[in-house]
Amino acid sequence: MVNPILARSIFGLQERWLGRSTLRYAKELEWSQWESPDAIRELQRRKLRALLNHAANYTFFYRKRFQIAGFDVVADDPFDVLRSLPTLTKSEIRGSIDAMQWHDAPGGLFPHNTGGSTGEPLTFCVDRRRQAYDQAARIRTHRWFGVDIGERELYLWGSPIERDRTDRLKSFRDRLCNQKLLDAFQMSPARMDAYWNAYERFRPRCVFGYPSSIALFVRHAISQNHKHRSNALKAVFVTGEVCYPHDRKLMEEFFNVLVADCYGSRDGGFIAHECPDKKMHITAENAIVEILNGNEPQPIGTEGEIVLTHLDAFGMPFIRYRTGDTGRLLSGRCSCGRGLPLMDVVQGRVTDLLRLPDGTFKHALSVIYPIRELSGVDQFRVTQSRDYNIAIDIVRNSQGLELTHARILQRVRPVFGNGLDIKINWVNSIESTASGKYCYVVSEAANNEDGGSTVGR
Repeated sequence: MVNPILARSIFGLQERWLGRSTLRYAKELEWSQWESPDAIRELQRRKLRALLNHAANYTFFYRKRFQIAGFDVVADDPFDVLRSLPTLTKSEIRGSIDAMQWHDAPGGLFPHNTGGSTGEPLTFCVDRRRQAYDQAARIRTHRWFGVDIGERELYLWGSPIERDRTDRLKSFRDRLCNQKLLDAFQMSPARMDAYWNAYERFRPRCVFGYPSSIALFVRHAISQNHKHRSNALKAVFVTGEVCYPHDRKLMEEFFNVLVADCYGSRDGGFIAHECPDKKMHITAENAIVEILNGNEPQPIGTEGEIVLTHLDAFGMPFIRYRTGDTGRLLSGRCSCGRGLPLMDVVQGRVTDLLRLPDGTFKHALSVIYPIRELSGVDQFRVTQSRDYNIAIDIVRNSQGLELTHARILQRVRPVFGNGLDIKINWVNSIESTASGKYCYVVSEAANNEDGGSTVGR
């Protein structure tokens, strides 16, 4: 382990080398969070005007959209412009990805992909500015719980099956910055025993990961009569899927610290985070959150779809982006004193755990990642039967007509090994489940024997 002061210095050098103003932005956010709601709203107004002006000048997609709407993004009130614009859908992004980009963004553009909350893969790009602001927001929320840059952070997170040179360099960088990754995609009993030993040696200041994976790790530790004795831990941060009350209670009782939920995504950015008073604050300096039912704005306290405008996504602006998640805005100001607005995420991404015959649990993302990276896939669902075998339904678009069973198997076979039957089905559409929610992965085997999925459907 590296001295935290040295690790903090290494992190700062890395950010400067990458051309990201992360530490400066983090300092700004430390001040702005204590401003009044009106002052924060005025900051949003200034940043929104700058974003709209930039999008009109440097992206063909938004220049055309503003012209059709008849707006003057310099003279008109930016909030009026925003409310009158059509929302942005994933299908629009797929059809206009090049026209939405600012190709001269300082430091370049970096491609990402995500399945979103509808199971439809999406490719997009981010710039250094957005990366830095998202990272700065994360730094701020860690500090809410007494965890600063350079202090030991343990990740129970997704890890690629095959590690290339870039992954090895990242692992070395992580060690220098006091970050340790445990693979949430490989959760066998033997591996979780090793994870417990690694946890006790590392003595992290915080744990970060998928709530289902951390809860599974805790249940295994309890089954082995392990006791959590470290007083180094300050908080458990969860994200990536719904954190259910029973899992939160389990983790808080075992670790004897608060569990803080974060709402964000690869496409949407760092949107909201719980404070120590257990209220979820919107990162309002970087994001505007609207709640819509169809295209109708919903009043405070009423549920609807979360629609997002990232104020610092200049490389590829996401303006009024439909996330597919459900939430509601809340009134009032938190007792913590911060002026940041409040929200609830009523329904975020819902995944399920997969289970192998040897008792190993696989997080849904371990199979979602390989599939969503294939071009030509419009939508997909992975279903595991009680006998552990796998069926993958795939909706292809015109670019995916050359996809073969062999190509799909090449991507997913390493996840499951050679012992399971994997069937690929080309289908025309995939319906939501009876609950109305879309699930990428549905596993009946996760409930076999004494195991149980920690993530509901």
